[in-house]
Amino acid sequence: MADFLERIEGHIPALRRFARGLTRDAERADDLVQDCLERAIRHRRLWRPGGALKSWLLRIMLNIWRNDLRAARSRPRLVAVDDPATPPAQTAALELAELMRAVAALPPEQRAALLLVAVEGLSYAEAANLLNIPRGTLMSRLYRARRALAAATGHERGGGGTIRSVK
Repeated sequence: MADFLERIEGHIPALRRFARGLTRDAERADDLVQDCLERAIRHRRLWRPGGALKSWLLRIMLNIWRNDLRAARSRPRLVAVDDPATPPAQTAALELAELMRAVAALPPEQRAALLLVAVEGLSYAEAANLLNIPRGTLMSRLYRARRALAAATGHERGGGGTIRSVK
């Protein structure tokens, strides 16, 4: 048990990044990570030693997130009203905020594909396997996600290039 917990602990930063990207909310992301870790510990006997622990954990998280999305569709939705804040003076901060809004606006399937490949650094094969989709489907989701981000941030033609990896 202690060895399993130590191995999981090393993957918590990646789980947090992925959860933050999926949920777009720090508190919900922390809850998602906690739910994922709880489920992984409770069902640790299902993990095959020698298997890719990170992929197993990310799949658990993705399944929990999908279940939460389904449940949220049946509940009434509350809209948060943020306090007006002074926008950051730096251009880089504004561009990052614009990119984060664009990522948050992506359809869930495209956002998950982009986060797994560009942020978590999974190969196309690993990400496709994790999402239970063919590699070609993953590639088309990535293409559509990158195209949508380029359009949303004004980098459609010759501007900022293509998003390949972020960490």
